[in-house]
Amino acid sequence: MSVGRYRNAGLFVLLGGLFGCSFVAIKAGLAAVPPLFFAALRFDVAAPILIAYAAWRFAAWYPQSRADIVAIAVGAATIVAANNGLLFLGQRTITPAAASVMYGLNPILSPAVAFLVLGQRLDLRGVVGILLGLLGVVVIVQPSPETLSSGSTLGQLYVLAAAAVIALGSVLMRRIDATMASIPLTAWAMGLGAALLHLWSVAAGETAAAVRTTPTTTLALAVLVVAIPSTAAAYPIYFTLIRRIGPVRTNLVAYVVPIVAALTGWLLLDEPVTLATAVGFCVVVAGVCLLERQVVAAELARVARLVERIGPQNEG
Repeated sequence: MSVGRYRNAGLFVLLGGLFGCSFVAIKAGLAAVPPLFFAALRFDVAAPILIAYAAWRFAAWYPQSRADIVAIAVGAATIVAANNGLLFLGQRTITPAAASVMYGLNPILSPAVAFLVLGQRLDLRGVVGILLGLLGVVVIVQPSPETLSSGSTLGQLYVLAAAAVIALGSVLMRRIDATMASIPLTAWAMGLGAALLHLWSVAAGETAAAVRTTPTTTLALAVLVVAIPSTAAAYPIYFTLIRRIGPVRTNLVAYVVPIVAALTGWLLLDEPVTLATAVGFCVVVAGVCLLERQVVAAELARVARLVERIGPQNEG
């Protein structure tokens, strides 16, 4: 496995951690802040930080071609605005367990969209690997008829729509031949996406109510916790991985998020890590290994060759 593959694997794990750790902060914030307004504010904080960094770090930090503008518009409308707006609306009315299962359909939807848009195909073992990953998520969250029906049907549909939108957006981003680097592209998509979310929030009548009723300290704390790690840091990684390893593999991070969320709950909220969590984690790993079997086989062969070289040296 090359250094680049190790780097991609590290970014993938980091992305799962950043997205997973945000669940506690988002849930706390939604108790005080309207969902669309909250989703917009997280990008209000993250976008200027990334744009300033892009201007300092990159020579071509602003769009310079039609493809750049199209990529920014697609990312803003789908991955930033529609995805976050629908996800936050859904999490307001359904349990985290139900939301995780619904949103976990994202990696299954991505291959279908990739087939329709990019003509990419998965063989039978790849399909089984994705289904194993989904099974691992189900084992971890243990959804029951009671948990799946405890929120409104509309909330469930919101989260399912968010999973479909981010699958579509990630595939379209891969198809667009943008010339901008991932970080400045992400920054501008965040800025435009924040504006779209604010328009949505105003149209829904949220903004005036939020400003009038939400304590300033509560609002600032909730936004900063979500905006810095799970937005300003996570979204550039997400856009980078879409370019490097493709939308289907990148969206497998939806299987890592529930694992991280369970561990975060154990560390911060003293919630026990159950046997179901451990079993679900193993099932997720099995699914990813099956989907990425060629990469895993190459890595195992490399380790075996390394052991063979070290063995004679130790004997000598």
